[in-house]
Amino acid sequence: MTELLYLRDAYLTRFSARVAGLRADAIALDRTAFYPTGGGQACDTGVLAGLTVTDVRKEGADVWHTVVGGPLPAEGAEVQGEVDWDRRHQLMRTHTALHVLCGVIWNEWQVPVTGGNMEPLSARMDFEFDPLPEGFGPRIEELVNAALAADHPIEVSFLPRDTAVQDEDLIRTKVSLIPTSVSEIRVVDIVGLDKQADGGTHVRSTAEVGRLRVTKLENKGKGNKRVRVEIIDA
Repeated sequence: MTELLYLRDAYLTRFSARVAGLRADAIALDRTAFYPTGGGQACDTGVLAGLTVTDVRKEGADVWHTVVGGPLPAEGAEVQGEVDWDRRHQLMRTHTALHVLCGVIWNEWQVPVTGGNMEPLSARMDFEFDPLPEGFGPRIEELVNAALAADHPIEVSFLPRDTAVQDEDLIRTKVSLIPTSVSEIRVVDIVGLDKQADGGTHVRSTAEVGRLRVTKLENKGKGNKRVRVEIIDA
């Protein structure tokens, strides 16, 4: 089982770990700060044991780091890892912006999100609109950027499952879909705006995000509209 260091400290970029498993081009660790692809968020990259990390995936309880650039360390060896901070921080800013987008749309129109995907500083999210409100693009930019500039603090907590599934905000964001085998729920709370069960990396406050720009609105079928965005400096 790999301990997921990023769950408690998204700003941690350097760490030590022991090699727990090996494949032809991948290393499993007993602990890692590298975020594996999942939940719509792309993985971290960086350096591990002097090798370049090109992909990170979670398989069961283990996180596997695909590497290139030389021979692999021995199983049981202690190694050093360093996450590419520029990429990580861009993903943190993007992920937080998407939570703000979800919160603003819910508060303004009571419309839930149905899916999404992100890369550093660009993303898409789908919502149950049918049709989109008139002037939606400029209006959502205005509302989201006002919320970002308001500098809402972002709190991460860990709740017992029994407590989390009774929280109205978490019920709205479908906490019940998390497998029953998960006894502790990680909650990301953009205070006063949005609260979700979430395993991704986020900044400490909304002002750290910058600004959001809507780049495209798409019709993905009845009751499903896609919003494409990019994150820019304030």
